[in-house]
Amino acid sequence: MGKCLIIGCGGVASVAIHKCVQNSEVFDEIMIASRTKSKCDALKEKLDGTSSTKISTAKVDADNVDELIELINGFKPDVVLNLALPYQDLTIMDACLATKTNYVDTANYEPEDTAKFEYKWQWAYRDKFKEAGITALLGSGFDPGVTGVFSAYALKHEFDEINYIDILDCNAGDHGYPFATNFNPEINIREVSANGSYWEDGHWVETKPMEIKRVYDFPEVGKRDMYLLHHEEIESLALNIPGIKRIRFFMTFGESYLTHLRCLEDVGMTSIEPIEFEGKKIVPLQFLKAVLPDPASLGPRTVGKTNIGCIFKGKKDGKDKTYYLYNVCDHQECYKEVDSQAVSYTTGVPAMIGAMMIMTGKWNKPGVYNIEEFDPDPFMDALNKWGLPWQESRSPEMVD
Repeated sequence: MGKCLIIGCGGVASVAIHKCVQNSEVFDEIMIASRTKSKCDALKEKLDGTSSTKISTAKVDADNVDELIELINGFKPDVVLNLALPYQDLTIMDACLATKTNYVDTANYEPEDTAKFEYKWQWAYRDKFKEAGITALLGSGFDPGVTGVFSAYALKHEFDEINYIDILDCNAGDHGYPFATNFNPEINIREVSANGSYWEDGHWVETKPMEIKRVYDFPEVGKRDMYLLHHEEIESLALNIPGIKRIRFFMTFGESYLTHLRCLEDVGMTSIEPIEFEGKKIVPLQFLKAVLPDPASLGPRTVGKTNIGCIFKGKKDGKDKTYYLYNVCDHQECYKEVDSQAVSYTTGVPAMIGAMMIMTGKWNKPGVYNIEEFDPDPFMDALNKWGLPWQESRSPEMVD
């Protein structure tokens, strides 16, 4: 069917690459490119011959537009799947524009020097991508990603209008370390230590970090403490779901994680302001990332499940209605299948599916779009097929 260039070779990329190789009917050929080519080569060696997908590797600096353009021109992919860092979204989009190549990512751009992530930088590319006749699909992970597809599906099949969305992200996995993060520590800690916010009545309401706490009884997991965070899909869903009055995002954290995080914040280890150390500048958070366990190493030791989904409240045929769409994923099952824990799995599978939607032409409109702006049905079918089956409840417990 086609060729996909995958930029990045971390935990999420590894899952997406495993899934592309499983899906050889669509992915005839993939190229894995990263700053550390040895990681790409090791994954190629492991997966070569497990399917008919042809795998090649390359070294690339994703901050360098000219290098990216040269790589894309050499390989001529149908789509570039960006699984590098959010700081690199714009350089990769620039390279896709210059080469007229479709683009897919899982997380929105944030500048490296400020913990501020929003869509304005990528939305600014809308006209350019439209004029070039290529598609940019933003946020094809789980949250953002599947949560947007769930919202589009609920609107299409279950509601006349949706007024309230609560996005709940529960990771009940236990890796046995006193403190570790399930994805890139730098991104994770920036996200958690920032102010929270939610969308209500047409504007943002800002909260202090971890100020709003709720307890929720998650299907197949049980009761967990969860906290309101800012999350990027709130911004796009507020625009794209008509009738919306409020959208909130909650993530679960255990007491041990929060205690360690508070201590690290108190001593300045989560700061992104450079400091002078032994004659050179270092960023404390980047140093902390270097001493924490690599998220990719957590797979074999993580047990338990994740439960991520959306609770909707709205109107159908003039009556109030509630509806809950969610996925439960088992850390150990993911590890058995693709050598990864469920947090990487739940992002890597939708990344492959997003690239597949573009490559097969099921989703095809020039411009820059968030995932909920496309027909959700083929994506929902693919989730069931490729390892993230969804479940639904028509009488869910609501979050107050």
